[in-house]
Amino acid sequence: MINDIPDLEQRLKDLPDKPGVYIMRDKNGRIIYIGKAVSLKNRVRQYFRSSTNHSPRIRSMIAHIADFEYILTDSEVEALVLECSLIKEYHPKYNVSLRDDKHYPYIKITVNEPYPRIMLARSTEPDGARYFGPYPNSAAVKETIETLKGLFPVRTCKRNLTSKKKERPCLDYYIGQCMAPCQKDIPAEQYADVIRQVCDFLDGRQEGIIDKLKDQMQQAIDALNFEKAAVLRDKINAISSLQEKQKVVSTELIDQDVIGVFQQDEDSMIQVFFIRGGRMIGAEHFLLEDTGHDDTASLLASFMEQFYSGINFIPSEVLLPVWPEDGQTIEKWLSDKKGLRIQLKVPIKGEKRKLVEMAEENAKEALERFSLKIKADKQRTQGALEQLAEILGLNQMPWRIEAFDISHIQGTDTVASMVVAEGGRPKNSDYRRFRISTPQNDDFASMAEVVERRYSKGLAEKRELAAKGLDIENGKFSAFPDLILIDGGRGQLNAARQILTGLGLDYIPVIGLAKENEEIYIPDKPEPLVLPKDSPALQLLQRIRDEAHRFAISYHRSLRGKSALQSVLDNIPGIGDKRRKALMEYFGSIENIKRAGVEELASVEAMNISAAKKVYEYFHSI
Repeated sequence: MINDIPDLEQRLKDLPDKPGVYIMRDKNGRIIYIGKAVSLKNRVRQYFRSSTNHSPRIRSMIAHIADFEYILTDSEVEALVLECSLIKEYHPKYNVSLRDDKHYPYIKITVNEPYPRIMLARSTEPDGARYFGPYPNSAAVKETIETLKGLFPVRTCKRNLTSKKKERPCLDYYIGQCMAPCQKDIPAEQYADVIRQVCDFLDGRQEGIIDKLKDQMQQAIDALNFEKAAVLRDKINAISSLQEKQKVVSTELIDQDVIGVFQQDEDSMIQVFFIRGGRMIGAEHFLLEDTGHDDTASLLASFMEQFYSGINFIPSEVLLPVWPEDGQTIEKWLSDKKGLRIQLKVPIKGEKRKLVEMAEENAKEALERFSLKIKADKQRTQGALEQLAEILGLNQMPWRIEAFDISHIQGTDTVASMVVAEGGRPKNSDYRRFRISTPQNDDFASMAEVVERRYSKGLAEKRELAAKGLDIENGKFSAFPDLILIDGGRGQLNAARQILTGLGLDYIPVIGLAKENEEIYIPDKPEPLVLPKDSPALQLLQRIRDEAHRFAISYHRSLRGKSALQSVLDNIPGIGDKRRKALMEYFGSIENIKRAGVEELASVEAMNISAAKKVYEYFHSI
């Protein structure tokens, strides 16, 4: 393929000896790989020379290169940032794919407010608040916050306390989990002292808090106040329990991430330990498929770029098993991102080396634990697709499958759904739903309508993109399937097939799956195909068909819910869209509105006494 690139040698000679990002495309113009380089001339030329040093994944990528382009940047760090951005936007096939990329939660203390509160935050912001974390998941944050609420009576509510108006305290005050600053009788200094204790606790300085609580408990015992002593004892036990979960792993009371890598066969596993103030507050592992033969330094660099581009909090130190490719650039990028110096270290011995080895051992165990799951998953997806291609006599594996379903109740509010599976897995971003306008209670006509609308739109979009010189696969409807699955029997299948033939798309295979006996209907075959219940191909089709049914039903229910809401509240004089929305947001359901009194109805934003009386009288006169 690469020999077909026009003027290849001259284009390689003309590459600038400057930093930038290079983009590889296949024969269809699709982006298949994105990389960065300190010197574009040196890096890009490597791909078109001897490939003996390349991993199998990169060799496969090289074989599919039909063209390349590049973008110049002012520095290596700018190239790294641009590369991360483009990879997230295009998800090239041959780049290392961090599927587990996500935003980690934090504990936020709003010390920028007069009476700070404690809350879960999905990201950090430059707002003057203090952030602790990141934690591996929101459950860990919620558990820690619940422990803190039991230890320190600070508020978690969203009340605006800037006004001088005294407010009624909530339940937390009465169960001893909030000092109720909303009552305006708590000195700011007293509240601030409690907040300092919370921050000390989250910083890992918990021993001093335990010592203070033990002293208070002993004083309570000496005063024969056993009830107070029991409360203090429970607080000490809660802190001790949390300490057991947050194991002390470092004598250095600093923030660290420890990364371990294990590669075996086709895959790699990366383990990350989150250490804050010397305590491990969480851990996470990441499976990187088809990277088992990649160079570890290159793999580690790709992982760190994707991982830390989605993380707001960067620790002051990152411990690694090997020095990553372009490590100095990554170090500078992380330092610029944090605004403080970040150090990447590859420890050789001592406590830090043991931490890295522990991360590597955990990565190994995780990969071995997932190996059986991976094999089973491939059997459910790739194995099922290969079997399906063989059964249906297809020339290639049906990588993209689109499934259609019709939903209505007694012929009303007919809707249709289209769900998409790629590689045997749902692709939710490509799901579509349709309101059907054909005569009610005619499944055949409804199926014909949705198929015609979907593929007519796709053909029009392809023409529009081609006219603009854009990738014809990048539209909302322009990606066409390798197989179409219709929920239903011969009638629904024929209706869909007739539309496809009229659109010139009869080359796309289409089948029907009837739910009653799980029979597969194939065009031009008089008898349906019945597969064994344990057939991976049948089970895959059932999962996709059931997902289409679920998606259609959920859409139908939402429409019926809106219709019911409109039919009830819109019958009340003086209740328009604004008041209807306000009532539903406040009460949550029609039943709660029915049970409300006039005064409670009038207290809702956008309502008044007159409107409240009309609502009350409407429901109580029925």
